[in-house]
Amino acid sequence: MLRAIPNLAMLRPADGSETIESWPVAMERLDGPTLLVLSRQKLPVLDRTTLGSADGVKRGAYVLLDPSGGVPQAILIATGPRCTSRWRRLACSRPTGCGYGWCQCRRGTCSRLGIEAASAFGWLRWITDDGAMLAMEGFGPSAPGKRLYQEFQFTPEGAAEIIWKLLARRSA
Repeated sequence: MLRAIPNLAMLRPADGSETIESWPVAMERLDGPTLLVLSRQKLPVLDRTTLGSADGVKRGAYVLLDPSGGVPQAILIATGPRCTSRWRRLACSRPTGCGYGWCQCRRGTCSRLGIEAASAFGWLRWITDDGAMLAMEGFGPSAPGKRLYQEFQFTPEGAAEIIWKLLARRSA
């Protein structure tokens, strides 16, 4: 619903470091509404000695985890809690408007998987037509968060399964 608001910049930090970097971005933006969305989940502070610096927030998006060995075969595009330590083995960047993190992965050169524990509305421009989306398609289930994430495949294993299918489709 929020993505439907014209010119809204939505910042959804993954940890305390990103929250600190997001605040001045939100305060300095004068060309439209800005929303700073914070999680109610108990999230760890990410180890920035091995991950991308949170100051990338000011560019709109950044590479959180860059695998060694050149251009990746697939990238994950996610926001907030999807970028926690549980997902470290998968590259992850935040789509908040700039597109910096995935410029290295041009259309047709690698597969993109968008992850959003809500509607996929507004994500197509980030994942492109040769990618896939792991998102909610319904409303109503109620259970503890961990159980719902398992049920709806919002796990590194669920994401990896989709990525393998994308890679198989590309090589076919």
